[in-house]
Amino acid sequence: MNLDNGAFSSSGPAYLITYPALLWASNHTISRPRSCGYLFPHFVHTIMSTDAAPTVEPQAKNPLTSKFTEAERKAVDELRTRLPLLLGEAYPDKSDAASAPFEIWGLQLYPERVDDARLDVVLVKFLRARALDIDEAGKMLISTLKWRAEFRAAETVNEQFDEKLFGKLGYVHGKDKEGRPVTYNVYGGDQDLKAIFGDTERFLRWRVGLMERGLREIDFVNVDAMVQVHDYAGVSMTSRDANSKKAAAEASKLFQDYYPELLAAKFFVNVPALLNWIFWLFKPLVSAQTLAKMKVVGTGPQTIGKDMLPLIAADQLPSQYGGQATLGKA
Repeated sequence: MNLDNGAFSSSGPAYLITYPALLWASNHTISRPRSCGYLFPHFVHTIMSTDAAPTVEPQAKNPLTSKFTEAERKAVDELRTRLPLLLGEAYPDKSDAASAPFEIWGLQLYPERVDDARLDVVLVKFLRARALDIDEAGKMLISTLKWRAEFRAAETVNEQFDEKLFGKLGYVHGKDKEGRPVTYNVYGGDQDLKAIFGDTERFLRWRVGLMERGLREIDFVNVDAMVQVHDYAGVSMTSRDANSKKAAAEASKLFQDYYPELLAAKFFVNVPALLNWIFWLFKPLVSAQTLAKMKVVGTGPQTIGKDMLPLIAADQLPSQYGGQATLGKA
């Protein structure tokens, strides 16, 4: 038997126990044999046994789900029972939406499987973003899945963009000390910001693509968030026109609405004093929890390193930010 990404698999027959069925089973006298990682082969025998201990767990676990609070665990279990109906609303044109696998953040998840704890890690993010309000979390999940289908978010990972405009604009580079991926947005230097932000839809597809590439570095077993760095070295007041402000605002809204609780920390570095307002531009667009993860850092490698090296090791942090690595190179 193997354990892969929080999911159980066996070289023997594959038995799939649906979540509602297993919840029912957990209220009956059922035991799980120590030599077996799945439940069904022992199911018929054990429900007939009157002396078996009720040891069935109605969910899989991984290092992230083990950190759930009791309230979060209860809310996730309830949201799971509603998942088939929510998926039916998200994909009204799919007759098998309630049971078919669905895609989110690079994961293929099955709504009725209880042996993949990654689904719980995804669901708890929507719950946390809505203060464990199950109804509101469900609405947010539906909106996210609908948007992903309409925007074709998963396709942006491999989408091609003008190398002259976007080639040096963003990177997924290295990990922090907790194993979380780090993405870099470099808006300064010789970037043609007017051209970059001139087509808002194109910029948003590129920006979502960078986010999605970062998510591919997250396993939702040990790691469930990322670190972001926005570098404004050399950005002037004149380069921040109406188009750039509009694109930044729309990108912030997309991430707020459709990528909840995926940010571990966000650094704004090399921000000129006259542009400190950029940070405050985000204030009305993000939640208080997200705002608390954001920090404006000064300029220069030494100053930046003081804030970033406690989170990112020197061999993972690019030299311009106080580390020893080269941005864009493994």
